[in-house]
Amino acid sequence: MAMDKKQVEEIVRAVGGKENIEAATHCVTRLRFALYDESKVDTESLEQNDLVKGQFSSQGQFQVVIGPGLVDKVYDEMIQITGGERASKDDVKAVAGKKQNPIQRAIKTLSDIFIPILPAIITAGLLLGINNILTGPGIFFDGQSLVDVYPAWKDLASIINTIASTAFTFLPALIGWSAVTRFGGSPLLGIVLGLILVHPDLLSAYGYANAVNEGTVPTWNLFGWHIEKIGYQGQVLPVLVSAYLLAKLEIFLNKRVHDSIKLLVVAPVTLLITGFLAFTIIGPVTFAIANGITSGLIYIYDSYAALGGLIYGGLYALLVITGMHHTFLAVDVQLIGSQGGTFLWPMLALSNIAQGSAALAMMLVLREKKMRGLAATSSVSAFLGVTEPAIFGVNIRYRYPFIFGMVGSAIGGVLLTMNNVQATSIGVGGVPGFLSIFPNKWGVFFIGMAIVLVVPFVLTVIFGRAKLRKEERNADRATVAGGQTPAAESASRTTTASTDADLNQRSRSAAQVADEPVNTLEIMAPLTGTAVPLEQVPDPAFAEKQMGEGVAIEPSGNQVVAPFDAQVAHVIKSKHAVILEHASGLQILIHVGINTVSLKGEGFTMHVEAGEKVRAGQTLLEFDRNVIEAAGYPLITPIIIPDGQDMVDRVEVTTGDVTSNQNGVLKVHLKG
Repeated sequence: MAMDKKQVEEIVRAVGGKENIEAATHCVTRLRFALYDESKVDTESLEQNDLVKGQFSSQGQFQVVIGPGLVDKVYDEMIQITGGERASKDDVKAVAGKKQNPIQRAIKTLSDIFIPILPAIITAGLLLGINNILTGPGIFFDGQSLVDVYPAWKDLASIINTIASTAFTFLPALIGWSAVTRFGGSPLLGIVLGLILVHPDLLSAYGYANAVNEGTVPTWNLFGWHIEKIGYQGQVLPVLVSAYLLAKLEIFLNKRVHDSIKLLVVAPVTLLITGFLAFTIIGPVTFAIANGITSGLIYIYDSYAALGGLIYGGLYALLVITGMHHTFLAVDVQLIGSQGGTFLWPMLALSNIAQGSAALAMMLVLREKKMRGLAATSSVSAFLGVTEPAIFGVNIRYRYPFIFGMVGSAIGGVLLTMNNVQATSIGVGGVPGFLSIFPNKWGVFFIGMAIVLVVPFVLTVIFGRAKLRKEERNADRATVAGGQTPAAESASRTTTASTDADLNQRSRSAAQVADEPVNTLEIMAPLTGTAVPLEQVPDPAFAEKQMGEGVAIEPSGNQVVAPFDAQVAHVIKSKHAVILEHASGLQILIHVGINTVSLKGEGFTMHVEAGEKVRAGQTLLEFDRNVIEAAGYPLITPIIIPDGQDMVDRVEVTTGDVTSNQNGVLKVHLKG
């Protein structure tokens, strides 16, 4: 698509004018703005702009999707129009962060700390679920567990339990690593700090309550000052506060200690001071605070179980929208560490299913094929514990399925809390969430699961079809009157650019289509892994196909190869994405991971340059999975056929397990 200067000027006006732009940058697909006042954004004007494929606000940034190959030109023209200074992605991120209130910043900080360690916690949760099946009485045999009846399985269960419980036993080490990294310190010192707090010479926090009752709590005697000699297994606050102090102290010393003696001074002094304060002040104070919070939650749970279930179960989906759901990871971990189980996680699992059920119901309500496909695939994702595609792609867009999902989840939450359903660990949400539940409560949990499957689905279908019939009657009356209803006009305005293209495609006569010769280009998988629909990508610009049709691959390897003979049209500076051009003129974008632009090339090795000709199967780039996962970014890789390529007639998608350059994932039908 050619760029018109007036269209760029319209984008500037639509975001509130140059005086409303505090900072702006771009990545491979979109403009990223830090705006003084987002309420000034004219969304309708942006939707009507042919350059704009989509728009959304996330974490203080307003993002306008333009598409690969064009966004950099639009950005250059915008800078000339506004006279503003070029900003880096970190600049915009920093400005956007300042706009968040202290609560939002605290939530984001917790999210940044806990997301990188989620794989370890979730893995531990799933393994503990397997252990629960093996050791839980009454699952397979009346009053007995599987290992009771078949003792040969006992040691296997013991090994599984050892592997599974390690992440929780040494949780402070995981949090210490992630928190110190987030606060700007040395990750290695963070790990050591966490291990100090769970040293085997200390009384385990799990045995603290019994030791208090028996009067056997060990102490250190520092010149008459008696300090309890206890560890902080399963605790969150002590290591979080200690990690913050350690990082700031290390930064302070690094700036003031000469390079020649840094190794002898910085780390030893930092660990000694932080460790001493952790055991004498930080630990006891935060331990008491954490226990107070836990006791308060348990009091509410014990005294007002139904109310707690109604509120948390019903409103959890709203927490996902605001990002506050990450905050409760710390609460879950604290409850598991101090009480042996959490009553919050089971409600989370049911909320996932409820939103998936509501999205699935929209398949029976919606008429537009593309949105029905989005409803189907995003519901499957929600049933497996990832609700963002269903919530942002379908339910929030139409509002009522989102509300009915919350209604079903609230009813399920009341049922769970009234029956004391708890999880032994944090595992996968959605349907597999039952593995984390205490086995003796599986029956109640499955009843709750049935409620959140049926209630949102039935309410959404009934209300949605009634609403659809009403709109059709209004449309019929408007047609008779020779006009168009306001609802129809609104629907027309809110249709995305890609949907408009679909409608235009379908509106062509069969004769016209038949007259157009079509060539087919099969695009092989550029990565080995599992191909999934775009709707499962946790980014609205990709999931809603704002940039174009395509597929995504969950990679199992670390190489990206050319899916056909091509010329490298563009190499992204941060090395995480590349655009290839086929001899036919067709371009494709391969974008490794989500938000990986923030890594600034770290973990990526690019093997080609712009303008270079490549052969099918040739390595384009390599990536370090550990670096990307440690930074908390999803590895899922979208392969996109950007919108605006006139030679494209239609695109077919193939999903499933694929091997690079051996399996086709996209079939592009080109106009003659």
